[in-house]
Amino acid sequence: KMASTAAGKQRIPKVAKVKNKAPAEVQITAEQLLREAKERELELLPPPPQQKITDVEELNDYKLRKRKTFEDNIRKNRTVISNWIKYAQWEESLKEIQRARSIYERALDVDYRNVTLWLKYAEMEMKNRQINHARNIWDRAITTLPRVNQFWYKYTYMEEMLGNVAGSRQVFERWMEWQPEEQAWHSYINFELRYKEVDRARTIYERYILFTLLVIVHPDVKNWIKYARFEEKHSYFAHARKVYERAVEFFGEEHMDEHLYVAFAKFEENQKEFERVRVIYKYALDRIPKQEAQNLFKNYTIFEKKFGDRRGIEDIIVSKRRFQYEEEVKANPHNYDAWFDYLRLVESDTDAETVREVYERAIANVPPIQEKRHWKRYIYLWINYALYEELEAKDAERTRQVYQACVELIPHKKFTFAKIWLLYAQFEIRQKNLPLARRALGTSIGKCPKNKLFKGYIELELQLREFDRCRKLYEKFLEFAPENCTSWIKFAELETILGDIDRARAIYELAIGQPRLDMPEVWISFAQFELSAGREESLSRCRQIYEEANKAMRNCEEKEERVMLLESWRNFEEEFGTDTTKERIDKLMPEKIKKRRKLQAEDGSDAGWEEYYDYIFPEDTANQPNLKLLAMAKLWKKQQQESEAAEVDPDKDIDES
Repeated sequence: KMASTAAGKQRIPKVAKVKNKAPAEVQITAEQLLREAKERELELLPPPPQQKITDVEELNDYKLRKRKTFEDNIRKNRTVISNWIKYAQWEESLKEIQRARSIYERALDVDYRNVTLWLKYAEMEMKNRQINHARNIWDRAITTLPRVNQFWYKYTYMEEMLGNVAGSRQVFERWMEWQPEEQAWHSYINFELRYKEVDRARTIYERYILFTLLVIVHPDVKNWIKYARFEEKHSYFAHARKVYERAVEFFGEEHMDEHLYVAFAKFEENQKEFERVRVIYKYALDRIPKQEAQNLFKNYTIFEKKFGDRRGIEDIIVSKRRFQYEEEVKANPHNYDAWFDYLRLVESDTDAETVREVYERAIANVPPIQEKRHWKRYIYLWINYALYEELEAKDAERTRQVYQACVELIPHKKFTFAKIWLLYAQFEIRQKNLPLARRALGTSIGKCPKNKLFKGYIELELQLREFDRCRKLYEKFLEFAPENCTSWIKFAELETILGDIDRARAIYELAIGQPRLDMPEVWISFAQFELSAGREESLSRCRQIYEEANKAMRNCEEKEERVMLLESWRNFEEEFGTDTTKERIDKLMPEKIKKRRKLQAEDGSDAGWEEYYDYIFPEDTANQPNLKLLAMAKLWKKQQQESEAAEVDPDKDIDES
């Protein structure tokens, strides 16, 4: 227990106390320390003394000491190969080749996988012209480490430098048995070409192509291209064409590469086979996706500019744009603007069947939501399709089928498009098929009545001079939309043109009796109708209508409409009235005043003030005494300001102030 207590209480070393804590007189900065250290580095140290060996004993003693040092280093750490290499190079510098060779062998026993060790060993033998020893080392190296390409390159280069072509070829053959990478095969081919052995080089290419087919899962196109260019370079054009054809057949349509077809086309271009070039380019462009064929398009365009006519250049440009539009509509089938551009392109350059195919693909992309705003662009695809069939293809039956399919597709219970119904009816009229046109418009009014449909149908019957049908249509129209003042006016004008004054007056009287119809246009049109009737009581009848209209519109919220009525009445009185009637209408005219009102934003916050004009009618002033009081207050304030200005400067003209 005492021992454990003593062990736990360890003595803490004493720290020397600093007696004088005042700062030193001379302060040394870190910058000064660094500067002094740098200056000391620049000081030239004296070179070590040179040792001169004068006799053999001193030389042997020096060798013994150095060898002992090297051996001690090796003994301390055998795996550090740099120690072995330094030791062997030192022995080599003394021309002790046998000793150096022994050191390398000992090092190889330690680490035979070290590439640098083999290279230094072989270089030593070659440097000292020990050729057979070097061959022996290279043989051992490539046998031990056959996947190190550097050994094979060095070995073949040595044999070639010695002029031993057969030996170098033999080394290459041994190397090829290991199925090395691409560069090794090309080195072997270049070796044979240096000695004009074209047939041997061709055989090597064939072996390499066979190797890529059997071993490599996805062989590269560039090897086939190099083989074909090799044949072309040596003027074996038939062989080169055969290589390209084999490559196209091998890769097929699943792994097509634009580089192969560009090289093939350029080869045929060099052989002046321009038709074959066009066939190659078109075959590739029809099968390779657009994003992978940019270089192909570019080269095809250059070729057509060099050797083609204007039609060929236009074809390639159109083909390129077609690829672009195809990619756009594939990415977003509901991009109708892209479909319009695509259709405009195909209509200008292709046959009718192709255009119809694109139109069918376009109209198949029905908007997913049944809301009219999503259908507005889509419906024009149908319209353009029908117009193309009628005007370009001259096929009336297909045009009729397009219109019928379109009107069946539109969800008429939710919304419709009057434009498509009217275009369909106009088409049938151009085809001199009036019953079908009337049936189409009648169906449209029955399914989905709209103002535009009624107006179009009435205009059609007016052009055909079918006035009884026009009357029936106006009656249906007014039953559907009795608040439409334009319809009442047009109906009455029609009866006026036809000379049926009583029917026209009755229509006007029905119109002004409608509770939802408070538009001044009907009253004004009624008054002008009575004025143009040419009877003696026309003026009084016209004035009476204005009177009734003014009474009817006193409670109208839109004061501008009543002002419009009064201005029309005043114009009438100025032309046909007396002084009394003119004075009376002037008294009915309102006063135009400027007002301000507070604005609010959508979130309820204050958005400032705006100025607007309001109209105060005489009867409003009489009914609202506050307005009269306000006017009197303004007049009193103005008089007060004028009197104050006169007291300050009595000589000054008050008007000028």
